[in-house]
Amino acid sequence: MTDLFRLDDRNVIVIGAASGIGEAVALGAARQGARVGCLDVRAPDCARVAERIRAAGGRADEGVVDITDAAGTDAALRRAADTWGGLDAVVCTPSINVRKSILTYTDEEFERVVTLNLKGSFNVLRAAGRLMTARRTGSIVLFSSIRSQVVEPGQAVYAATKAGIVQLVRTAAAEFGPSGVRVNAVAPGVVETPLTAPITANPTWHSAYAAKSVFNRWARADEMVGPTLFLVSEAASFVTGTVLFADGGWTAVDGRFTPPGM
Repeated sequence: MTDLFRLDDRNVIVIGAASGIGEAVALGAARQGARVGCLDVRAPDCARVAERIRAAGGRADEGVVDITDAAGTDAALRRAADTWGGLDAVVCTPSINVRKSILTYTDEEFERVVTLNLKGSFNVLRAAGRLMTARRTGSIVLFSSIRSQVVEPGQAVYAATKAGIVQLVRTAAAEFGPSGVRVNAVAPGVVETPLTAPITANPTWHSAYAAKSVFNRWARADEMVGPTLFLVSEAASFVTGTVLFADGGWTAVDGRFTPPGM
């Protein structure tokens, strides 16, 4: 059964590979036998991750891509596909958040969050979908969030983009499925990454979020590797159009009070 989860001789692109969840997924895919394309806007950090893979005996290339640039995203994925003879999987992790109330949000902040999170994910989905549907095989994994389902003050625009990603995934699954291409999303809870560093630096805020998990802690970036690679692998060969919540029970548990006698 372990062979179902192996990625030997698979060509896997990880966008956002320079740090955080993307870095962890790139390293994990290489350990499972994949040839990994590490892409990010930060070339030096991306090269560092690719070199870590090669130093451990894995296969990796690195490149630069700005997913807000549709033409550049198309070119980067097509270049990788031409070099490798096709893409088996594309994972897209980047996002940003500006935590402000709706009444104080600026047009520039709105554009910045929506452009990266939603338009960027769409650009990757479209570029990968064009290549994979032509080959009639492949798996695309985008990153949503628990914020696609539950919100709090200051999360309006970020949450809207993450909910939008869910609907992009579902629609793409319906459109690409007849061509043998699967499309899914991972929805983390709170994960210790550079994106969440301002929260982890605030003990009260950090503890409040930890308490929302049934494990009373945050996730590590490497704990997103298993859910992601499951969706990439043959173990998920009949899984498409779904959202895999890797949130420590956050969206399942309505309150933490245990009634007497339980």
